[in-house]
Amino acid sequence: MHELDERQSFGLDLTLRAGALALGMRRTLAPVEAKSAIDFCTEADRAVERMVREEIARRFGDAVIGEEYGGEAADRVWVVDPIDGTAGYIHGSGRWCVSLAYLQSGEVEIGIIYAPADDRLFVARRGRGATLNGRPIRVSGLAHGAAPLVELGWSERRPLAAYCALLQRLTQAGMEFRRHGSGALGLAEVACGLNDGYAELHINAWDALAGILLVREAGGWTNDFLADDGLHRGNLLLACTPALSDRLAAMMCDLQSPIEQPTALAG
Repeated sequence: MHELDERQSFGLDLTLRAGALALGMRRTLAPVEAKSAIDFCTEADRAVERMVREEIARRFGDAVIGEEYGGEAADRVWVVDPIDGTAGYIHGSGRWCVSLAYLQSGEVEIGIIYAPADDRLFVARRGRGATLNGRPIRVSGLAHGAAPLVELGWSERRPLAAYCALLQRLTQAGMEFRRHGSGALGLAEVACGLNDGYAELHINAWDALAGILLVREAGGWTNDFLADDGLHRGNLLLACTPALSDRLAAMMCDLQSPIEQPTALAG
């Protein structure tokens, strides 16, 4: 426990500093690199991930897997998305965050998501619950009595037709839907009851692992994201308040397909 306490304290401080670095660099945004038609990278993404890697190497020597520089799994590994929601970051929106998870022996032990623009710090520790800015959070339990609200993520790695089919099923089932462009924050908002569910036909581990732990520790349900090498290959993701799990899983079960390659921007 002392070892995990030390890593949690370190991870909190590191995530806050990473968020501050990204927020500062937003004021002098460098040219944007297009990875695909909807996926972008800035120098801030790279600078934040380099800082995270350097600090972890200096303190613990643990392995790191990140969006910008990759990496390989180990018994102790950190998984980082330096800026999740880069499109929003580029456009001046506040809807972006730093996501950091720590895995030990294949279990997600610590999950931290920090949204600097509105100073929201989400923290989860396996077996110890989840908090937002230090206060305990819980999934909605559908206590609001309104139509369920599901955020639907989208990736070019799955056919657009599959997402359209899922969207149609949600609306036919009388559910509301949203897409805000940050999987990590979508999951965090399931954990604190602002959404009732989050679904995406393919998402990468750095976008998802911290949020998955948040949802579980806030009393929610998620699929087994790490199955079939989800850590390296990504996977389908469903996270929700437990009352929706069977209904949403049934909607998604036949929509999986081989991963499509992103379409590069012309020119």
